[in-house]
Amino acid sequence: MLGVWTVEQVKAAEDRLLARTPDGALMRKAAFGVATYALQMLREHTGGVAGRRVTLLVGAGNNGGDALWAGVFLRRRAVAVTAVLLAPERAHAAGLAAFNRAGGRVADDVGDPDLVIDGIVGLSARGPLRPAAAELVARVHAPVLAVDLPSGVDPDTGAVDGPAVAADVTVTFGARKPVHVLGAVRCGVVHLVDLGLTPELPDPDMIALGAADVGWAWRVPGPTDDKYTQGVTGVAAGSATYPGAAVLSCGAAVLATSGMVRYAGWAADEVRGRWPELVATGSVADAGRVQAWVVGPGLGTGAAGRDILTEVLSDGVPTCVDADGITLLAATPALWDAREPDAPVVLTPHDREFARIAEPLGIELGADRVVAARALAARLDSVVLLKGNTTVVAAPDGRTLVNPATSSWLATAGSGDVLTGLIGALLATGMDPWLAAGCASWVHVKAGELAAAGAPAPASRILRAIPKAIRAARAAVGQP
Repeated sequence: MLGVWTVEQVKAAEDRLLARTPDGALMRKAAFGVATYALQMLREHTGGVAGRRVTLLVGAGNNGGDALWAGVFLRRRAVAVTAVLLAPERAHAAGLAAFNRAGGRVADDVGDPDLVIDGIVGLSARGPLRPAAAELVARVHAPVLAVDLPSGVDPDTGAVDGPAVAADVTVTFGARKPVHVLGAVRCGVVHLVDLGLTPELPDPDMIALGAADVGWAWRVPGPTDDKYTQGVTGVAAGSATYPGAAVLSCGAAVLATSGMVRYAGWAADEVRGRWPELVATGSVADAGRVQAWVVGPGLGTGAAGRDILTEVLSDGVPTCVDADGITLLAATPALWDAREPDAPVVLTPHDREFARIAEPLGIELGADRVVAARALAARLDSVVLLKGNTTVVAAPDGRTLVNPATSSWLATAGSGDVLTGLIGALLATGMDPWLAAGCASWVHVKAGELAAAGAPAPASRILRAIPKAIRAARAAVGQP
C-alpha cells in the first residue's frame, strides 16, 4: 500500500527534518538519487555512461539546485553536462558554484543531449510553464527525467492547464505527492528517494493499492465454503436495447468470485446463453435473496428503470449503482427515499454522470477531482468511484483511494459494465464498500493491461482477462 501526502503535509515534515539536518545535506542526498536514476536511464537508452550528454533545465530555487547538484555527481562519472539557466540571477548559488567547479557548462539552448533533467519548477509552483520555459521544453527530443514533478503539472491535483513537461521518469523525495498518482500519465515511472522523512509525516491523505494489498483482500473459497457463503450477487441491468451491458456485468461478477450470481431483467435469455452458471429471471422480485446488487448498466431511464432501481434500493443490501442508475438518481432525487437506512451504496460515475448528480447539489468537478469526489461521497453518504485515467474512490468519512491506469485502453464501450460487476461481486462477499471499489478498480486496470498488450481490446476481452488479473494479485502474496 502506497501512501500519498499533500504538498502541505510534506513541506511541514521537511521543515522539521531540515531543522536538525546540516545545511545542504538533504539537497545533496536528493540530487544523488536523481543522478543515480539518470545514470540508469543513460545505460538503458544508450548502453553506456562516460561521454554521454545530459542537459539540465534549471529554474530558480531548490528544484534547480537539485538539478545542478545532480549535474555535479554526473560529471564525476565522466558525463558531459550542460545547464540551461532560466533565471540566472536566481539560480541556486551553492549548486551553481559546485557545478562550475565540476566542469559543467552553462548554455542558452537544449542542444542534442542523450537525456534531459527537468529542474524548472518545484512543489511551490502552480500553473503552466512560462513562455521561455515552454519554448525550451518544446525543443526536447530526448528522454526526460523530472526532479520531484514534471514542471507545469499541478502538484496537488495532477491537472495540466497549458504547456507542461511529460517525463519518462520522475524522481521524488521523502514521500509521494498527489501529482504522482493523479498526474501519473505525465510523471512516467516514479522513483522515491528516501530522505528519512517518514517519522515526520502524519497519516497519508490518500493511498494507492498495490498487487499484494488486493491479493490479501480478495475473497477466495475455503474448505467449508459453498456457493452461498461466498456471496450471492444480484445484477439488475440491461434491456432489449442494451443486452450487452447485462452480459458484461454478469460475466464480471461470475469471474470475480466462486459464489453465485442471480440476474434480473429483460436480457435473461442473452445472459443465460452466455453464462449458464447463473440464475436468470425477468424481475427483481423473482430473483431471490442476494447479498449485494448491481443496478444501472443499460437499464434505461424510463419508468421501468425507475421501478427497478427503487426495488433494488429498498432491498437493504450493499448496492453498486452505475450508468443509467446514476442518471435516474440525478433526474429524480426522490428515488433515494427507497434506500434502506445504513445500506451501503457505491456510485461509479464518469465525468458527465458525476456532473449530472453533483451539480444540482452545488458540487463542481473542477481540477481537484479528489475534493469533488469527497464532497459528493459525504453529501450522499455513499462511496463514490470517480472514473478517469486515475480512478478516485472516496468514502463518506473522507478515506480516499487512488488507482492510476497503466494505459488508456480501458476507455472503451462496456468497460464500465465490467467494473460494476466486479464491485458487486466483492460487495456480496461482505468486503468494506470503499475497499471493494478500490480492489475492483485495481483488477479492472490490470485486466485491461493484460487484455490489450499494446493494442486495442474490447470489453469482452477485458472480461476474459479478469482471472489472470486476480492471479497476479494473489501471486504477489505467494498464494495460488
